[in-house]
Amino acid sequence: MSPFLEKEGCETVGFEKSIWRVVIDGHRILLGAHIDDFVIACANWPVLDAFQKRLLKAYEGPLGHDLGREIARDPVAGTTTLSQKHYAEEILRSHGFWDISPRNTPMKPNTRLSKDDCDPNPKQDFHRRYRGIIRSLGYLVTMTRPNLAWSFSELSKYVQFPGIAAEHVVRYLRDTWNESITYTRGSRNSNELWGWMDTGWAGNTELADHTPITFS
Repeated sequence: MSPFLEKEGCETVGFEKSIWRVVIDGHRILLGAHIDDFVIACANWPVLDAFQKRLLKAYEGPLGHDLGREIARDPVAGTTTLSQKHYAEEILRSHGFWDISPRNTPMKPNTRLSKDDCDPNPKQDFHRRYRGIIRSLGYLVTMTRPNLAWSFSELSKYVQFPGIAAEHVVRYLRDTWNESITYTRGSRNSNELWGWMDTGWAGNTELADHTPITFS
């Protein structure tokens, strides 16, 4: 692929060798590659379509799946919806949580995890199962499920001292396995960086010294 992209005038972006860019007829094209998955973006449809036909003769058509995500776009409404329904179902089935009663919160209210509440010598099978659940949740959080971020962060602190708290978040996943996240055109300034955070230092009972975070 690389020789073809170079022939098209593409160049990699900084140190990231899997991200390519090129300007054709005044329109910028960005291409991300991961093994045999490609994501190509351009604001001009004719330029994008011509580039795709030259590059991916066998993969023409709209993007619908990438790295375990399902992607649905509505150009008229200006929305892009991302989900991981199949991956979430696979997690639940592989760990035996598909046929269970769900929960409607990611963690039990007022939960404060502590290693003192965990078995210091957990059985190997239980330990392996816990690690598998946490690893799976991490991929969901990174891709499409920010509502699981706090639970994942808390549970990740106790990988060496696993407890049963992970079962609650998985039951919540069973209740919300088909949820998605939708981005809407024009909902915010494209050049504005925004977000939310909750430092919650008082909730961390394991650390004696807290260093504040500053932004500039």
